[in-house]
Amino acid sequence: MLLSRVADNLYWGARYLERAEDTARVVRAFTEVLLDLPVGVASSWEPLLAVAGSREAFEAGHARRAENDIVHFLVADSANFGSVVASVAHARENLRTTREVLPREAWQTVNDLYLYTARDAESGVDRRSRARFLGRVISESQRLDGVISGTMQRDEAYEIWRLGQAVERADMTTRVVGVRAAALLATTAATVNTATSTATTSTTTTSTATDDFDEVQWMGMLRSLTALQMYQRATRGPITGEGVVSFLLFDHEFPRSVAGCMQRIRSALSRLPRADRTLPECDDVDALLSGLRADAGDGAALDQAMDRVQMALGRLSAAVYDTFVRAAE
Repeated sequence: MLLSRVADNLYWGARYLERAEDTARVVRAFTEVLLDLPVGVASSWEPLLAVAGSREAFEAGHARRAENDIVHFLVADSANFGSVVASVAHARENLRTTREVLPREAWQTVNDLYLYTARDAESGVDRRSRARFLGRVISESQRLDGVISGTMQRDEAYEIWRLGQAVERADMTTRVVGVRAAALLATTAATVNTATSTATTSTTTTSTATDDFDEVQWMGMLRSLTALQMYQRATRGPITGEGVVSFLLFDHEFPRSVAGCMQRIRSALSRLPRADRTLPECDDVDALLSGLRADAGDGAALDQAMDRVQMALGRLSAAVYDTFVRAAE
């Protein structure tokens, strides 16, 4: 059995690195979407704060809500625990004391990423260099994943790593769906109601244009989770709101869907001691997902449902701590 300190540091090291990668993906995809949309269709950067769950922390220290302020807060602000730079730094600090169980190449990758993000953080804010900085964070995270998958012994340390990564990934997917998908579904519903009540040619034209812009935003949302190509392969059809929500929540074959993450969590827990203490929390998350199918097309209901899933994931994370850290102390 792993020492509780090692288990705790591995679990949170994996979570922080996944958080850094996921935040980098979301910011990069949102930047690309705004460049593709006409001025006025979607010009607010505030949804990024909602996705990151850091709106209150941002507003406590910022008077403006401009692009550079929000991107700096999410990418380069070391005082924001959820920023890319801070997440990488916290991951390195956690993993620094677990080098006896991590492959040497994995530690070198983490350390190199830390040195890069600490040195070039501001390049992730400037729109001209943002894509390069965020792309480097994402590619180095993928490299780390490859190193661990290809060289790490399948022991308890590996399963704890997988567990932390999957919990954080599931949480981010629910945040993206709860904020971006719910808002787009609500906008689409309002547009349909307007088009139904006003049967003029100009309204039909406006509705068609809005639909085109909605598709661009759905594509951007899929890109923020690296899901666009796999969605197209799985559905073989047009990009629709309900189709995207269903894919990101329920597709067991896609590793970034909530169902895919829960499958990975169960697999990791089943290979760890005292699985009976944590699997009931997995059952709660799966039960919430099962009840979501009827709500997939309702933006407000979807937003509330994602809040419930996030709270269930929080209880799962607490059960993991109680089982593998506190009980082992």
